[in-house]
Amino acid sequence: MKVNLLIIALIIISSLVLFVYYEPDNNGENIKIEQIDSLSLAEEPVHEPIFLYGFNVDTLLVIEDLIQKDQSLSDILLKYNISHQQIFQLAERSKEVFDVRKINAGRKYTLLCSNDSLSTAKKLIYEPSKMEYVVFNLDDSLYAQSVTREVTMIERVAEGTIEHSLSVSMDEIGAPAALTNQFVDVFAWQVDFFALQKGDHFKVLYVEQQVDGEYVGIDHIIAIYFEHFNNPFYAFSFDQGNGIDYFDEKGNSIRKALLRYPLEFSRISSRYSLSRFHPVQKRYKAHLGTDFAAATGTPIRSVGDGIVVEAQYSQFNGNYVKIRHNATYTTQYLHMSKIASGIKAGVKVRQSQTIGFVGSTGLATGSHLCYRFWKNGVQVDALGVKLPPSEPLKEELMDNFKKERNSQLNKLMVPVDNLL
Repeated sequence: MKVNLLIIALIIISSLVLFVYYEPDNNGENIKIEQIDSLSLAEEPVHEPIFLYGFNVDTLLVIEDLIQKDQSLSDILLKYNISHQQIFQLAERSKEVFDVRKINAGRKYTLLCSNDSLSTAKKLIYEPSKMEYVVFNLDDSLYAQSVTREVTMIERVAEGTIEHSLSVSMDEIGAPAALTNQFVDVFAWQVDFFALQKGDHFKVLYVEQQVDGEYVGIDHIIAIYFEHFNNPFYAFSFDQGNGIDYFDEKGNSIRKALLRYPLEFSRISSRYSLSRFHPVQKRYKAHLGTDFAAATGTPIRSVGDGIVVEAQYSQFNGNYVKIRHNATYTTQYLHMSKIASGIKAGVKVRQSQTIGFVGSTGLATGSHLCYRFWKNGVQVDALGVKLPPSEPLKEELMDNFKKERNSQLNKLMVPVDNLL
């Protein structure tokens, strides 16, 4: 046996031996030639480990899918040897990180399972958005961890000319819908976006959010130049210490105390009128609100900070919310499919906060929002009321504003006259 091992060892060593032999040259003299067997230099390929969500998955079974309609955590995990008791414990221990009842259809999830006949789930990763994911650990202990991905901010410019509508023009140049909504919010009190003119031109400088080079959202608009009816409109972002606000080229605030629209840019299906034919009651009567057509489930936002004075159901209004913003202004939102969680009388809400969702409850023929507006206790046309501007530019910050404005103008590369 020892002899055999010795022979095998010699064979292996011989494959690595440096062969030396002599070969005569043209003059008949011997030249020393050194040769190494090429097989001895072969290297084993280096295997790079595969990582997903920070975990080495080389020895695991990876299953990726989308949450289906009405699918729950149990529906997913029971198939991979996780018991009802474990799922209940996981849901309880995860509450402070993520409520498992809020998983949404269409969102991605990934299972990391043992690569054997049992395929037992070790980890479940759910992505509530492109910016974050939640890791549910199912291995040694049950817990959840939320991870926020690194977001990169990229400055971009979008430019186009109106042919049909702002949203269509934005779509044609490849701009995201979120940019259209922010654009409308900035200029909502200067421009009637339901009466744009063909040939109106816009140029907007904004900050795009990216994760791993992929678009995930709009952080904010930096500046806008908008030609409307051959008149130039400007918006420059500036932070006075309380967050970004928008000002014109002279430093006047172009925001108002209240948002103009309770939905992100939508279609007006019926305006405020003292005599409108009611589609359900089949008679003419006053319609003291503005109807916005929108799909069921569309989020409804409070147009300003305020206190909820009513949040309930009634026969005609359906599910509705009424908010007092100050001693002068009150707004009401009717026919909701449902009122948002936590919205009830006495609760303080912030501007743009979701207070409910579009529906057709009460006396309504289709899915829409009826938006009503009070000024000094009298119902008025929400789109016709003149509101005071938001916080004016502080005098001591005017020089800083000018520098920011000029920098933004240089990036937009548009003309401007009569600078202060």
